[in-house]
Amino acid sequence: MVSVISNVETGHDDMIHDAQMDYFGTRLATCSSDRSVRIFEVKGTSQTLIADLREHEGPVWQVAWAHPMYGNILASCSYDRKVIIWQEDGHKWKKVHEYANHDSSVNSLCWAPHEHGLILACASADGSFSVLTSTAHTWESKKITSAHSVGCNAVSWAPAVAPGSADGTSRSGTAVQRIVTGGCDSYVKIWKFDSATGEWIEELKLEGHSDWVRDVAWAPSIGLPRSIIASCSQDRRVIIWTNDGVTGVWQPRELNTFDDVIWHVSWSVTGNILAVSGGDNKVSLWKESLEGQWVCLSDSAKGQPSSEQRTL
Repeated sequence: MVSVISNVETGHDDMIHDAQMDYFGTRLATCSSDRSVRIFEVKGTSQTLIADLREHEGPVWQVAWAHPMYGNILASCSYDRKVIIWQEDGHKWKKVHEYANHDSSVNSLCWAPHEHGLILACASADGSFSVLTSTAHTWESKKITSAHSVGCNAVSWAPAVAPGSADGTSRSGTAVQRIVTGGCDSYVKIWKFDSATGEWIEELKLEGHSDWVRDVAWAPSIGLPRSIIASCSQDRRVIIWTNDGVTGVWQPRELNTFDDVIWHVSWSVTGNILAVSGGDNKVSLWKESLEGQWVCLSDSAKGQPSSEQRTL
């Protein structure tokens, strides 16, 4: 059973699109259609606003925290076609980089596992995704065009720990960089970075959805041989894609068909519980049983957006 621990009055003037806790769970970042990003200090059930960032010129869709080994860094993406990277300097947050090389809304972003470095991937409605890499106080960018026809809605990184290496080390010594994307073409695509050419190559196209793929999430690895990806779609379905690490084949299994469009899927830190949220204003938690069946642990109504849209 899921219970509400506390409500956060964010002070946003319009609908909230994303809310993310940092690595330590002591800070909360939110973003909204009011074009702002807000950061709160969280202590117990109390929250204190410490930053109100207003550099975007359109609704802000997502925020993402970088690993703390690189400092206090937050990224945001917006309908204004921009990605902004923010960093805390002392007790003041400032914009340290702006990426504006997309031709349409930037819908999603995700930091790479810290083992790869300070690297950010972002997906755009122009059908492409970009990878931004921090090197020697500058940011280098690589744009992968025509990744999805019509638009690219979501992006997620594969874990840096190689499947099958329970001690946390890769069999080959270095973990291969992989990204999964979801698009308006109904495809889920897996991309691999070729270190020899410096290019991102489409490794696999997974077909199973019948409408826009709204979100994708690669499950964290705990050293088991298999890899798991979750995807959700406008077709109201969530699909679990599993690669056993032996055959190399990704097998789809439909988690459920829901009553409304599913917007987001998110894994727990250990990769064994999946959170699903959709247009019915509910969040459900799912776990795989010992028999390999996915069962619903809880189903919690979030409240109607018309009256609660500014409160998390």
